[in-house]
Amino acid sequence: MTDGSNLPLAGVRVLDFTQVMMGPCATQMLGDFGADVIKVERPNEGDLSRDFFGERSELAMNNAVFSSLNRNKRSIEIDTKSAVGKQMVYDLVRVSDVVMNNFRAGVMDRLGFGYETLKEINPRIIFASGTGYGETGPYAFKGGQDVLAQAMSGVMEKTADPSIPHSIYPTTLCDYSAGMHLVQGVLAALLAREKSGVGQKVNVSLYDSMIAMQMQEAAQWSKHREVLNWAAMPLTGAFETTDGAVVVVGAFKANPLRDICNALEIEDISSQYPDLAAQRKHKPFLQDLFRKSFATNTTAHWLARLEEQDLLCAPVRSLGEALDDPQTAINDMLLEMDHPLLGAFTVVGSPVHLSDAPVHIRRTPPRLGEHTDEIIREFNLTVESGKVAV
Repeated sequence: MTDGSNLPLAGVRVLDFTQVMMGPCATQMLGDFGADVIKVERPNEGDLSRDFFGERSELAMNNAVFSSLNRNKRSIEIDTKSAVGKQMVYDLVRVSDVVMNNFRAGVMDRLGFGYETLKEINPRIIFASGTGYGETGPYAFKGGQDVLAQAMSGVMEKTADPSIPHSIYPTTLCDYSAGMHLVQGVLAALLAREKSGVGQKVNVSLYDSMIAMQMQEAAQWSKHREVLNWAAMPLTGAFETTDGAVVVVGAFKANPLRDICNALEIEDISSQYPDLAAQRKHKPFLQDLFRKSFATNTTAHWLARLEEQDLLCAPVRSLGEALDDPQTAINDMLLEMDHPLLGAFTVVGSPVHLSDAPVHIRRTPPRLGEHTDEIIREFNLTVESGKVAV
């Protein structure tokens, strides 16, 4: 296990005010690649994810959800509303490279930690913010959240079938996307600072990240006023089998309908529906035909038949099945953590793989304020009575 001194971001210090998902997944990635991430937490409360289960025991406040997002960080408790706490933050800003938050627009300014204030203390500081909708505009001060961004951006409106009710995407699509955009922005700003010598603001929003994710759909709508919905393509779908389900993508081939018919051992009807326009017009019939065929045999049977026709296909699996797949381990997507409170368990690693900087758990997710005294001593912070004012 490395101490991090040889990692790409060694020497970069991040003052981390983030909570829950969007910000913590970004600062965790920075920490994975060597940054010294100092997590600033509210005394006795901490990151909102510490209260995920509504319990206040030490074990509950270091739960698996929190732990999945906060490795390779240090935690300091600071009452940011007190004069002493504010001075501690300012002192830490002087020795930091990045300040990151995912509060609503204006919160950092009200706390006394806005960019204009902090750049006077440290002109090299990079001030990174993740918001719901952006820092200005009619929604700037609205509460932002993953599900709301799905709805507001148009992502939730599209379904594979018009008869399917709108539903919430079941994982944090927006938070993770925006968090990774925050990482990109910080890295770009660090490179720019090498040339200019000064920092800058980086702003990312859940809303923008979801708009950006629809770049193809947006271009099609802008140019042709046509809705592009990849999930609604006529030869694509998820179909139940006798023991599970299989997904097929009927595209990227000269005659995918013919190949699907061959795989399903049914009459080749591709001449009756020779192009995308005809297939779209008769999608309900085609999908019903596929559905009835897939329901007659097992997932393994149909995957073998589909692959014989070189069709894009996969089983529909649970997360547990995916985590147990040898490919997941081969891709170094699992990290074994020996947590001092939770014991041994597995967490997801980094999807970014650098040949000379493999990701390790150098620090287990911190207990609330675990490194307060250490950080006070390291940076000679001034505090009342030798401890943080609370």
